[in-house]
Amino acid sequence: MLQKKKIKKVAALKYSPEENNAPQIIGIGKGENAEKILEKAREHNIPIYEDEELANTLNSFNVGDEIPPELYEVVAQILVFIGDIDKRYGDKYGQKRR
Repeated sequence: MLQKKKIKKVAALKYSPEENNAPQIIGIGKGENAEKILEKAREHNIPIYEDEELANTLNSFNVGDEIPPELYEVVAQILVFIGDIDKRYGDKYGQKRR
């Protein structure tokens, strides 16, 4: 039996409380486009959080959309994860990241 290879999907989020009510989707991609988004994130030291189910869900929306309320809890967990990374980075290098 042949196993079908999964196509990688990614979504990039941005959250600016002063500008948005909820995190906003600023990029989505599948396959080669997903790899390019990940490459850019790595180049700019942007934290990457892996959640295949969430990436699949977010790929059903459009760039520019705010995430819907039913995703607030899972995305809040990601923001905490990123906040922890930012704090460790700041503690290690004596500065805050933006």
